[in-house]
Amino acid sequence: MTEQSSPQPLSPTLFDDPDCAGSPSRPLRVGGKWTAVVLRCLEDGAPRRFSELRVPLHWITPKVLTETLRSMERDGFLTRTAHEENPPRVEYALTDLGRSLLTPLDAACAWTRAHAPEITEARAAYERAAP
Repeated sequence: MTEQSSPQPLSPTLFDDPDCAGSPSRPLRVGGKWTAVVLRCLEDGAPRRFSELRVPLHWITPKVLTETLRSMERDGFLTRTAHEENPPRVEYALTDLGRSLLTPLDAACAWTRAHAPEITEARAAYERAAP
């Protein structure tokens, strides 16, 4: 019988990064639960009104969509433009920073498509094994 060596303990400084020290963005999280779908709605570059976004995102409540848009604006992913008209018109559009998320989003979507059967099987196996 061979003895297996213990792995090295994880360092408490594992996530220390001098370039990010004191950064208000730490810990880093890119968007919220609905950020990716909003990115997809705005990826064609056309400014969209809230009511336009609601059509494909009808399953997201208006309150949550508003919170998501505000968060994305705060993070610099999109712009909110209020036009002085009657009735008022507000449009949302991706910034360059927001557009820069489309490539990693495409990669994540491709990975998910490629591994969906494995994920589905792993979930089913987990459920079968659950007491």
